Amino acid sequence: MTKNHEPHYTENVQEHLHQVQSLLDKHGLVEMLARKQEMPRQERHELLGNILHKQHLAELQDKLSKLHSSDIAFILEALPIEQRLLVWDLVKADRDGEILIEVSDSVRESLIATMSREELREAAEQLDTDEIADLAHDLPQAVMRDVFKSLTIEEREQLRAAMSYPEDAVGALMDFDMVTIREHVTLEVVSRYLRRFDEMPDHTDQLFVVDRDDIFKGVLPLNRLLVNEPDVPVSRLMLTDTIKLHSDDKAEKAAQAFERYDLVSAPVVEEDGKLVGRVTVNTVMDYIRSESESDILNTAGLRGEEDIFASVWKSVKNRWMWLALNLCTAFFASRVIGEFENTIEKLVALAALMPIVAGIAGNSANQTATIIIRSLALGQLNPANARRLIGKELAIGGLNGLIWGGVAGLFAYFLYKSVLLGVILTGAMVLNLVLGALAGLLIPLTMQRMGRDPAIGSSVMLTAITDSGGFFIFLGLAALFLIH
Repeated sequence: MTKNHEPHYTENVQEHLHQVQSLLDKHGLVEMLARKQEMPRQERHELLGNILHKQHLAELQDKLSKLHSSDIAFILEALPIEQRLLVWDLVKADRDGEILIEVSDSVRESLIATMSREELREAAEQLDTDEIADLAHDLPQAVMRDVFKSLTIEEREQLRAAMSYPEDAVGALMDFDMVTIREHVTLEVVSRYLRRFDEMPDHTDQLFVVDRDDIFKGVLPLNRLLVNEPDVPVSRLMLTDTIKLHSDDKAEKAAQAFERYDLVSAPVVEEDGKLVGRVTVNTVMDYIRSESESDILNTAGLRGEEDIFASVWKSVKNRWMWLALNLCTAFFASRVIGEFENTIEKLVALAALMPIVAGIAGNSANQTATIIIRSLALGQLNPANARRLIGKELAIGGLNGLIWGGVAGLFAYFLYKSVLLGVILTGAMVLNLVLGALAGLLIPLTMQRMGRDPAIGSSVMLTAITDSGGFFIFLGLAALFLIH
């Protein structure tokens, strides 16, 4: 179904972005000058039409027509809303679907909001069924009904199947555009069959061998097809011991398999062994990139992907939740300090030193959390080795606390001429780094056990724990040994 355009690859998309922005700036300048002309509105509009459409916009449209859909998507994401919509209007209508698939969710939302029902239907009809499924949650129900009616019976079944899987399942990554063959035929028959195609499906490195009931039997790599005699049967050359993915598996498992075994494509089967689709490396790469971006956002406490040029209010709503939590934890930390006001008044040096205890521990805790989140993502951490890893991270926290706490303690001694203050600072850093290591371990593990992304808000929560804990430990030790 997808209309394949001749790809226009680029070595430097930043250069193309700069050229597009330059043309847009020229367009804006000419438009501004035309508006300042003291002439009737009718004449001004004619001037705008002659200058804009025949010069900069035509040049811009020509530029866009030569770019790959992925590059146009990148450019759209990097432009402010007004310029983005202007560029979007200049893109050929028969590429709308391809570009909508490539852009981020937040930018896609802004583009879809400007399109009519008919435009959205035509854009969706340019795509394969698995791509329509990816777009479905952003399209109005009326548009999806129109698209569904335009599909063949086979395509409708494929669309239903694709939309039935969770976003994090292998089934949501698979496509249905693949080549299947029988094991009893010869390579000559396979070659004649392949020549009937106008072109092979993207990322076809192997053909899938099935029986009459579509039960998966194995794969025939294309290199074996090309280098062997035509009269050799497929059954003699096909590989039966190969990587198979199940549609209900986690997408993360597929990503790990592609990385570990350097796969280009892999079959997807149901529980009964029936071949239902395939997963290709480009889809897996998109999934990995999306998950990486999501982890970065979640670590910072952002609720979801954010259009960098979204309205101020929309961005505020995306960020408020964890800021509110951070404010609460900051108040809690301030109350910890408030409980030791008398101690700080008696020894002002404590106020200057206590941020050191909190800051170092916060950094160490984030390092621990990053290691744990990565291990969880790669499937390297399990109940069998978790206890050993916990012991190791606590030992690292304690040793780092002893080393850097000792350094900080020496500085405190030279600055304030107090051996006891230096010892207390060292002890507080040891205890707080151990606390930070424990928090860096338990927060991601707890989030995963609750079925949540281990990275969600980890940075915010770790900062709260190490700040409050650091203040309490340092000021408490000072009150106990220095003041009393």
